[in-house]
Amino acid sequence: LRQLKRLGGETIVYGTSTIIGRFLNFLLVPLYTNVLLPGPYGMIAVVYSIIAFINVIYSYGMESAYFKFSSTLEIGTPAENFTTPFASLFATSIFFSLMIVAFASPIAAAMNVPGEYGSILYYAAGILAFDALAVIPFASLRMERKAVRFASLKFLNIVVNVGMNIFLLVGLHTGVEGIFISGLTASVLTFLLLLPVIVRHCSGGFNGRLLKALLKFGLPSIPAGLSATAVQVIDRPILRALTDDSTVGIYQANYRLGIFMMLIVSMYDYAWRPFFFSMAKDPRAKEIFARALTYLVLLMSVIFLGVSFFIGDIVKVSVFGRHIISPNYWPGLDIVPVVLLGYLFFGMYINISAGIYIEKKTHYLPAIMLFGALVNVVANYLLIPSTGMMGAAWATFFAYLAMAVGGYFVAQRVYPLRYEWGRILKIAIAGIAVVSIQSFIPSHWQMTGILIRLALLAGFLALMYLLKFFDPREIDFLRGMIRGAGPGPSPVRPVEPPLE
Repeated sequence: LRQLKRLGGETIVYGTSTIIGRFLNFLLVPLYTNVLLPGPYGMIAVVYSIIAFINVIYSYGMESAYFKFSSTLEIGTPAENFTTPFASLFATSIFFSLMIVAFASPIAAAMNVPGEYGSILYYAAGILAFDALAVIPFASLRMERKAVRFASLKFLNIVVNVGMNIFLLVGLHTGVEGIFISGLTASVLTFLLLLPVIVRHCSGGFNGRLLKALLKFGLPSIPAGLSATAVQVIDRPILRALTDDSTVGIYQANYRLGIFMMLIVSMYDYAWRPFFFSMAKDPRAKEIFARALTYLVLLMSVIFLGVSFFIGDIVKVSVFGRHIISPNYWPGLDIVPVVLLGYLFFGMYINISAGIYIEKKTHYLPAIMLFGALVNVVANYLLIPSTGMMGAAWATFFAYLAMAVGGYFVAQRVYPLRYEWGRILKIAIAGIAVVSIQSFIPSHWQMTGILIRLALLAGFLALMYLLKFFDPREIDFLRGMIRGAGPGPSPVRPVEPPLE
């Protein structure tokens, strides 16, 4: 329990700033949908999806390589383990961005960016460079467990970006160009605030032997990174190719409503990786890892149900005479539950893949990611022609499901764990039951329907209790925390055997 509490504590530190920051960032969705038509918004979504692919090339696995070698100091001093990857990223980022600037016109044409928006390529080159320069300083803060400083800088980046967007789009009416100026401003400021970290750590020399080891460890992650990016954003350019910018804009706005699940997954991921590395040698590590998956699935299931039930009511709330999401984008609301479910399986994949990292079998990751990416691409081309944007959403879901399944079989081969599949099955049964009941609620019931949906959320937890999901010691633990009488007995119990 103590180790799980530490994971929870770090998750709270990262998560608090992430929740607030992502919420502020989410305000850009109402802003964009109320200021921009679906067409221009769709074009922006496609450009940023391409930037996401290029960003993988800019960082070429140096973050993971830094974590590996700075934690073990197999080669070089602590100072060299910072200076070497940072210097490498500095040199390559300048080179890559200069190439983008030099060939901006043909690149814009290849991306089908209208001529009046050609300047956004210059801003994109700057964003990519400064974001890459921040990779190692941010990684060092995580390794040093300076979660508060890390989270504060990430939060400030979002605040500046959102503030500049509001100023430029609402105040100066700069349109699409203002979005990219805002991103560049935030990236430059973040880098400047990281300079003290850089100066403090860059006291060592450049170690050529260490660089070779870093590249050997990091470069193989590029295919995995590109594949992971494909899972996340390849649907936008495919959807654009098979439909139009307006469809992509509507899809993008509603896809972003999956932020409620994405927040949980992001918070967990930030804390999970340092946690499982530090816990790997603990004799109860496997039991704790299995229990962590159970609790994660339970939490994500509650989020899935809550958002799916009420998202239609949320976006129609009026603030200062404007809806949270402009009515122009409401036709895409049906994709939100599918997006949430996809993120749920992505969260499971993050937990399950721990064993692959612990056993240093990262060469399997590109294959898993590539499998998910291929599923996504194939499903997009199969489903979009007949179902439009809903097909793109289901394609992403199938990709995350494929990654979770593929990651499970690989992880079980290199680092076997006895997950609590019996308990997870109970979560699924209760969730399917309440979703089935909710589907019969007439949409015109208005307030009565809302009350019924609230009752269904409570019914989900009641079903969990009736299915005997909760161990008596877990119930005692929760009662103790609610009463403020201390944590109570540990809820960790012997792990159930897997279902056959």
